[in-house]
Amino acid sequence: MVSQKRKKQVKKNEATDGVYVIISGVALAMILSLIAGLLVILFTNSFQAFLVPEIEEFTLADNQLVLGEVWLENENQIQVKTGNRDIYGSDFYWIERKDILRRGKSLDVIVVERSSWGNFVGYLDNPEAIGVHDSVSSPLQVREVGGAEKQISADEVVKVYFPERLSFSDRLLFTVEKMWRFVSDDPRESNTEGGVFPAIFGTVLMVIVMSVIVTPLGVLTAIYLSEYARPGLVVSLVRIAVNNLAGVPSIVYGVFGMGFFVYVLGARVDQLFFSDKLPTPTFGTGGIVWASLTLALLTLPTVIVTTLEGLRAIPRSYRESSYALGATRYEVMRYTILPSLVPSILTGVILAVSRAAGEVAPLMLTGVVKMAPSLPVDGEFPYLHLERKFMHLGFHIYDVGFQSPNVEAVRPMVYSTAILLLLIVIVLNMSAIYLRNHIRRKLTAEIV
Repeated sequence: MVSQKRKKQVKKNEATDGVYVIISGVALAMILSLIAGLLVILFTNSFQAFLVPEIEEFTLADNQLVLGEVWLENENQIQVKTGNRDIYGSDFYWIERKDILRRGKSLDVIVVERSSWGNFVGYLDNPEAIGVHDSVSSPLQVREVGGAEKQISADEVVKVYFPERLSFSDRLLFTVEKMWRFVSDDPRESNTEGGVFPAIFGTVLMVIVMSVIVTPLGVLTAIYLSEYARPGLVVSLVRIAVNNLAGVPSIVYGVFGMGFFVYVLGARVDQLFFSDKLPTPTFGTGGIVWASLTLALLTLPTVIVTTLEGLRAIPRSYRESSYALGATRYEVMRYTILPSLVPSILTGVILAVSRAAGEVAPLMLTGVVKMAPSLPVDGEFPYLHLERKFMHLGFHIYDVGFQSPNVEAVRPMVYSTAILLLLIVIVLNMSAIYLRNHIRRKLTAEIV
C-alpha cells in the first residue's frame, strides 16, 4: 500500500517537474527571441548609415523638383532627405503622392559630404575639379535641383561621389570606408556626423581604470570579511550593507561622486598641488579619474559578492593541508587561496564591466562631456591625463538621440553607436571570460 502511494507521488512529482521544465524552456526561448529581435533591429537600422544613398528626383504637379534620398514612405506621403541644410534650412521634405508626376534617378546627381552643414545633393557644374579617385583639386561649382548655385571649397569636402555611377565593388568599398571613418574619425556638426573615436577611447579607458580600481578593493574587502573579520553584529551589518548597495540607483552614486570626489577631494588636490592654476580647477572639476572612481563604487558590491562566493566554494581541506605543512596565514592566502580565487574574481570583473560600460547618469555629473577638446592620452608629459573630461559612447547615444536638433536625420548614427557599444562590452567580456577559463583549466591540471 505504502509502495503504491510512493509510486503515485513519484509520478506526480515527475509530471510537475516536466511542467516546470516546459515553462522554463518557453521563457528561455522568449528571452532569446527578444534579444535576437533587438539585435536585428539595431543591425538593420545602423547599417543604413553606411550604405550608398539612393538619390531620386521627383517632379511634382506644380513643376517643382525635389531631389534626395527616400527616408520614409507611407500610403499618402513620402519623406525625402534632401540635404542642403544651408540652403533649405532643414534636411527633410514631405511629398504628397498625388502630386508626383515623375520619379526617377539620374547619373548626374552628385553627393558631397561636407565638414559642416551636412551633405550637399545636386549637380556638378565643373567636372574638372574632381581628379583621380574622386579627389578634389579646386572649389566645386554645384547647383541644387531648384537652380540655386553654390561654391564648395576643397577643404570643406570630406568625400564626393556620384551614387548612380558606382559599381557593386565601389559600393562595397564605400561601405567599408564609411565604417572605418565612423570608428576612426572625430565627430562633426555637434556629434551628428563624422566618427566616434574619442567616445570609443574614453569608454574603453574609463572601463580599464575602473577595473584597476575596483578589483583590488573588492577582493581585499571580501578576503577580510571572510578570512580575518570575527563573526558578529558589525560583520553582519557590513554584509547587509554590501548587498543593499547593489540596488542603489546609479544617479545616487553620481551625486556622491560629484559631491565628494570632485568638490571635496578634487578641490583639496588643487589646493595642495595646483594652487598656481587656481581659481581654474585641475582636479576640482569632472574628469575621467572621478568618473572611474564613482563607477568603481557602483560596481564594488558586485565584485565583493562574487569573491565571497568564490571563497566559500574553496574546499576547507586546502587551508587545512597548507597549515599542516607549516604555512602561515599569509602564505596560505597568497599561495593557496588567491590562485584558486582568480576565476571568481574575473567573474566579478566581467559583471562590473558589463554594468559600468553602459552607465550614463553618474558620468553626466562626474566628467563626461558632449565634445572633449583632447584625449586623456597624448604626447605631453605625464602622457596619461586622468583629470581631463572625456567622451563616452553611452552619453553619445543620449546626446545624439535626444539632444540633437535633427533627431530624425541622425537616427542611423544612434543605432550604429549602440551596436558599437554593445560590441565593445562583448569584446571586453569575452577577453575576461577567456582569461578566466584559461586560469581555471590551468588550476584543474595542477590539481590533477
